[in-house]
Amino acid sequence: MRVATHDGSFHADEVFAVAALSSLGEPIEVIRTRDRDALAEADVRVDVGFRDDAGRGDFDHHQRDFAGVRANGVRYASFGLVWRQFGARICDGDAEVADAVDATLVQSVDANDTGQQLTRPLIDDVRPMSVNGIIAGLHPRWDETLTAQQERDRFDAAVALARDILRREVASAASGRRAVGIVREAIIAAADPRVVELPLNLPFKQVLVPEAPDALFVIYPKRQGFGLEAVPRELGSFENRRDLPAAWGGLDGDALVAVTGVKDALFCHAKRFLVVARTHAAIVGLTELALRD
Repeated sequence: MRVATHDGSFHADEVFAVAALSSLGEPIEVIRTRDRDALAEADVRVDVGFRDDAGRGDFDHHQRDFAGVRANGVRYASFGLVWRQFGARICDGDAEVADAVDATLVQSVDANDTGQQLTRPLIDDVRPMSVNGIIAGLHPRWDETLTAQQERDRFDAAVALARDILRREVASAASGRRAVGIVREAIIAAADPRVVELPLNLPFKQVLVPEAPDALFVIYPKRQGFGLEAVPRELGSFENRRDLPAAWGGLDGDALVAVTGVKDALFCHAKRFLVVARTHAAIVGLTELALRD
C-alpha cells in the first residue's frame, strides 16, 4: 500500500493515521509530498488532497465544506477518518474495542488538530503531557537545522512511536472489555450485594460503581494475599461509599493485628480505602468487621 501525506511539519494527526494504516498487516510505503501527480498515484492520501472519500482512499478534513463530527461534538481529523474506516479491522474485528480506542486516544488527537479544547488547567498553566505533545517533541527546534533525510528520520520515528502507543492502547482496550464481563459476573454472583469478590486483580470501577449501587467493598487477590477495597461514591471520586474503620487507618503488621484481632492482617492505607491480608480467611474476617463498623 502506498500512502501519501503532506511534507513539511508533521502533527500527531497524520502521524497516528499513518501508524494506523501500517497496523493493517500489509506492507506500506509512505511518501511525503504535495505534488498532485504523486498524490494521485498513491493508494491512500492522509491529511492532504482536500477530499474525504474512504472508497477512493482519501482521508482529509481541510476542505471548506467538511462537516465530519461525532455525535458528542468532537470533530473528525484525518486520524479519526482513518480509524472510522479501519479501526475495527485493526482491533481484530471488535467494534467495541475500536470505539474504546476512539474515546481514549483518537478523539483527543482529532480535537487537538481541529482546535477543540477538551481540558483546562486547574493550577496556573500546568497541563498534562499528551500524545500530541510527545509527537511535537520530535519536531525540529527553531534553533536546529535538519537535512531532508534527518527530517524524514524524525517523521519515521514519530510514526514508530505512534504505532507502539496505538498497539498498546488497542491491547489495553481489549483487556478492558474482557474485564467488564468478569466484573459483571462477579456482581451477579455476590451472596451479599455489599461485597463483590473478584477472581482476579483487574479494573472494576467503571462497571461496578454505576452497576452495583449497593456494593461497599470489593475483595480481590493481590501479590501479598488479598485486598479489600472500598467502592468510591462515584467515578473519579476519592470519597468512598463506606470507609474502612477509622482505627485501622495507617496501621500495619502487629499494630493492625492488635486492633482487628485478625492474625494475618498486613496493612491498611491511611486513607482507609484499602486493607490487605495474607489469607482469604483473613480478608473475609476484615470484611465482616468493616461491615459492622
